Amino acid sequence: MNTRLPTVDALVQSRGQHLQLQWLAGREGVDRALGNSPQTPGRALVGFLNLIHPNRLQIISQHEIDYLDALEAPARQALIRELLAAKPAVIIIAEGLTPPADLLREAEATQTPLMSSTLGSIKLIGCLRHYLGDELAEKAVLHGVFMEVNGLGVLITGESGIGKSELALELITRNHRLIADDAPEFSRVGPEAVRGRCPQVLQDFLEVRGLGLLDVRAMYGDSAIKQTKDLGLIVRLQRMAAEDLPNLDRVHGSHQEQRILDVDIPQVSIPVAPGRNLAVLVEAAARNHILRRKGYNAPQAFIDRQHELLQQKTPT
Repeated sequence: MNTRLPTVDALVQSRGQHLQLQWLAGREGVDRALGNSPQTPGRALVGFLNLIHPNRLQIISQHEIDYLDALEAPARQALIRELLAAKPAVIIIAEGLTPPADLLREAEATQTPLMSSTLGSIKLIGCLRHYLGDELAEKAVLHGVFMEVNGLGVLITGESGIGKSELALELITRNHRLIADDAPEFSRVGPEAVRGRCPQVLQDFLEVRGLGLLDVRAMYGDSAIKQTKDLGLIVRLQRMAAEDLPNLDRVHGSHQEQRILDVDIPQVSIPVAPGRNLAVLVEAAARNHILRRKGYNAPQAFIDRQHELLQQKTPT
């Protein structure tokens, strides 16, 4: 699980250009955490000036500037000191406005990061909320290959050496897309949604025994890579002898659920045995799961058809 909170420095490095952030004062506070710590539980993360329930990221718009300018100097200074005493992670002046000199001076003195942005306050808050929601989400790293198969996020798992990477490579040649090999990172982005992505250091690479590291983007083009995808199905490769295959449930198959980040994710187990085309089976599993999500259950449809035929043949 991920417990490390993102910092002001991380925000500047990853979103500074997109948010058009410029430093004004308080650079020494660049390591301040953006999320809530155990000492500041329950604080709102980002919003307009609020001294009663202060935000971790304080946005100053034209309304706040006008309010501060209308105050007498002692009252304005007292309000600014109260704001900074709450130790916000960062204060951002929106719309390219000029902050009061008192705020510049106090931010520098207290090492409180103070920045400006040319973006409008509403757009700025929206972008920051999206960034924080992604960065502060619960995270888990799972072993396997995460791919987009027929538009569905599929995590291929199984014991080491069972052929996950070789299967992923064959799926890529069949126009499906790689998201992450070996250690995809998943985060909970909604009540029933888990989203996967690739750690930056592994981006675009697939490790295949005998071939080593392959650069999938360089070999197959940008269309072979997908940045993120919601996890829809787990395919577990299970080593099984050919003589054991007849013992499997031939109607319902092997369907379970695996709990990831408190979300139940459907899982199907596919036996690995000589002569089985795993790429075709994974494609079929993805298509079948999409049908299940739409409300169609093939085993139940088959059972219902058998029941109807029996009723037709039974004399009244």
